[in-house]
Amino acid sequence: MPDTSAAPALPLDRASLESTALRALELARARGASDAEAEASASVGQSVTVRLGEVETVEYNRDKALAITVYFGKRRGNASTSDLSPESIGRTVEAACAIARHTALDEAAGLPDPRRLYRGEAPDLDLCHPWNLPVDSAIALARETEDAARAVDARITNSEGATVSSSDVDFVFANSLGFVGGFPSSRASIACGVLASEAAAMQRDYWYSSERDPARLETAAAVGRRAGERAVRRLGARRVSTADVPVLFEANIAGSLIGHFVAAASGSSLYRRSSFLVDAAGEPVFSPIVNLDEQPHRPGAMSSGWFDGEGVATSARRVIDAGILTGYFLSTYSARKLGLETSGNAGGSHNLVLQPGQDDFAALVRRMGRGLVVTELMGQGVNPVNGDYSRGAVGFWVEGGEIRYPVEEVTIAGGLREMYRGIVAVGRDVLVRGAKSTGSILVERMTVAGH
Repeated sequence: MPDTSAAPALPLDRASLESTALRALELARARGASDAEAEASASVGQSVTVRLGEVETVEYNRDKALAITVYFGKRRGNASTSDLSPESIGRTVEAACAIARHTALDEAAGLPDPRRLYRGEAPDLDLCHPWNLPVDSAIALARETEDAARAVDARITNSEGATVSSSDVDFVFANSLGFVGGFPSSRASIACGVLASEAAAMQRDYWYSSERDPARLETAAAVGRRAGERAVRRLGARRVSTADVPVLFEANIAGSLIGHFVAAASGSSLYRRSSFLVDAAGEPVFSPIVNLDEQPHRPGAMSSGWFDGEGVATSARRVIDAGILTGYFLSTYSARKLGLETSGNAGGSHNLVLQPGQDDFAALVRRMGRGLVVTELMGQGVNPVNGDYSRGAVGFWVEGGEIRYPVEEVTIAGGLREMYRGIVAVGRDVLVRGAKSTGSILVERMTVAGH
């Protein structure tokens, strides 16, 4: 693994970010704003893609930005800029103020309760591990990844490419209540997608690894090999007859089910009453075997932080307790709209962990007996208002507790309410994808529509 001891310099250092954010607040007060909040950020990144052994793209980014929100009582305006010269900062603040003066009153608008803000020095959560990866080394790593994928089987005949990327970000958030905070973070990833052919049939699949610390990434060879194996195993795919059967969501895509839950349990959906989980707090939403925790202080995780996007302190909690929904994902604004308290989720959820059961993947397959293992989903057929679920899928057909053959061109359909209540097992084959950690999820029954 390449050296991680140094990093490309960010466009602005921490002191400059803080002074930029505080200067924006000063200008807002000088223009009559009753309150304001500002975030200054800087980032640098690199992405290299190799396809069929040749360099396809080399991309760099080096960015800085300022976002300012001002309040004139219950009127709110916001503006942003990537030009952090003193003149541009002044124009951006003035634009936010002009917007606020012309917007309608909103009784839910305003900064958080000062008592909810994070106070004190934030301990290190192990989120920053810059990848000092020269472009030649990144190209070599991408080639190694793709070569490993293509070496899996002679039937791998084409490639979507292998990509090696890294990014480093720092930010400072400040508001007129005296909150000032921020922290640096980094991300590194290796990804690969290839195509396998047999006779006139062609199949594709992919794999990737993404971490804060590049030292924790799967090796290039492992990522490539997994991508190649996944593509080859899909050759010979068939369609199946329509049936109501158990469906097993592979860990790689099982987090999407949790993602639909988060969207439905988020404040903006709830106060607009565009969610099937309106007024569901305290009610059984999932199967009694399901426990879902939010762990915002997990070291090295993708969505860790001591405070949310408003400076509100985050806290660990059990969101689903034996199937029962204990609380929503709320910002200060959405909480006020609902007559509730913020949950520290301005900006989204933090490291959701679905507690695993005892079964590994093979045991889950045996348990389902006959049904469909889903390895990839397509389309956006999810209605958050009523929970209707219908998506294209590929995967494997199971008979007698064993995988028999690959499946394509099917649609899986059901309702999220019934799917969540019908979860009969969560595997111990836990995989972390972004802000979600889950094993494979076995749903008791769905409609698999084939021919």
